[in-house]
Amino acid sequence: MFSIGRVCFKIAGRDSNCKCVIVDVFDSNYVLIDGQTRRRKCNIDHLEPLPQTVAVDKNASHDAAVKALQAIGVVCDEKKAAKAGKTKKPLQKRRSVVKHKQNSPDRQSGQ
Repeated sequence: MFSIGRVCFKIAGRDSNCKCVIVDVFDSNYVLIDGQTRRRKCNIDHLEPLPQTVAVDKNASHDAAVKALQAIGVVCDEKKAAKAGKTKKPLQKRRSVVKHKQNSPDRQSGQ
């Protein structure tokens, strides 16, 4: 039932309510999925198989999985590319702890 190319509906987790295609089968419980979801290992209990299948190779790339899903009418958003000009903000310096003066009234002893 869960074979390479099977289109599924993700029913649990962060990517729930998204369609995906099975790209690889690890064992009887886990598969590798890709498509509208993130490419990741997934438990088959979190998937609802759909009657459609698509032609994808084992360990197909993300682009190949998206093209196969678009062929059956599933719209997949493009992954956001990292901005080349974006740099991290410099870390702020820690404020130094103010040390108590030796002459403060709290520190004087014997007076």
